[in-house]
Amino acid sequence: MILITGGAGFIGSNLVRLLLEERPDLRVVVFDKLTYAGNPENLADFDANPRYRFVRGDICNGELVGKLWREEHIEAVFHLAAESHVDRSILEPAVFIDTNVRGTQVLLEAARELGVSRFVHVSTDEVYGSLGATGAFTEESPLAPSSPYSASKAGSDLLALAYAHTYGVPVVVTRCSNNYGPYQFPEKLIPLMIANALRDLPLPVYGDGLNVRDWIHVEDHVRGLLAALERGNPGQVYNFGGESERRNIDIVREVLGLLTKPESLIRFVKDRPGHDRRYAMNAAKARASLAWAPRRTFEQGLAETVRWYVEHRRWWERIISGEYREYCARQYGAGG
Repeated sequence: MILITGGAGFIGSNLVRLLLEERPDLRVVVFDKLTYAGNPENLADFDANPRYRFVRGDICNGELVGKLWREEHIEAVFHLAAESHVDRSILEPAVFIDTNVRGTQVLLEAARELGVSRFVHVSTDEVYGSLGATGAFTEESPLAPSSPYSASKAGSDLLALAYAHTYGVPVVVTRCSNNYGPYQFPEKLIPLMIANALRDLPLPVYGDGLNVRDWIHVEDHVRGLLAALERGNPGQVYNFGGESERRNIDIVREVLGLLTKPESLIRFVKDRPGHDRRYAMNAAKARASLAWAPRRTFEQGLAETVRWYVEHRRWWERIISGEYREYCARQYGAGG
């Protein structure tokens, strides 16, 4: 049985989909608190699948985590559950420390006590901080987080690697560049721009719009996670990136072009505090050691993503309106 924490979120639900569709011998249990970004509708088409189970719960609840581990005889873990939006971490940092650090420790302790064949700890390029105009992050780059979010992720990375070194827990840490694709919560750059453009609303762009990110389609990322599970070495870190650096303003313009909307919708807004200028990932280690490489170009992936949001307008409209939260409350109770 594979445990996927945060499996009802954007990356997690795409990982569940990949595993159930391409690994017919695997069974999957999703463990998710269903905070604002966790949407069980992302996986509703698997509800009747005997190889899939959903459990609502908090990774900080050690008793519940242990009970689930014993019930399902967990063999491997993909740990994706995290508070993940930088803006929210600036407003409410304590929640990020609790979930991202303490929750990770609870899971690692369960893995140490109850056993696991592999623990894939999913992290972010943001732990490395900001790059200059050239170069790319490698797995040996120093950690220099700039926000409460990235600091909490750096802390959880180091904790996971410490459990590998001290207790022999077979941890693999992965760090990935910016993801995009289907089922992404519409607070992130690309889905927010698409949703606003489709409604002819202003498209808010931080600062001068010249911040640079390396973009990867979520399916390429989750294929990397599967490779890390199957071929990664315990105690190692692997970077994933799409080798598709883009300035934020250029992405916004591409989205408008694909939707044939005017650039007059762009609105520059006050920059985010501590906004990192540039990220870029060197994924040579993952290419060589995991036999992994991204399959999509950014142009292909962005066009597919825009089309998906156009064709699934009801999905993101329900999120924006709050209807999906009502669905969660009906299906799983009022907590979360």
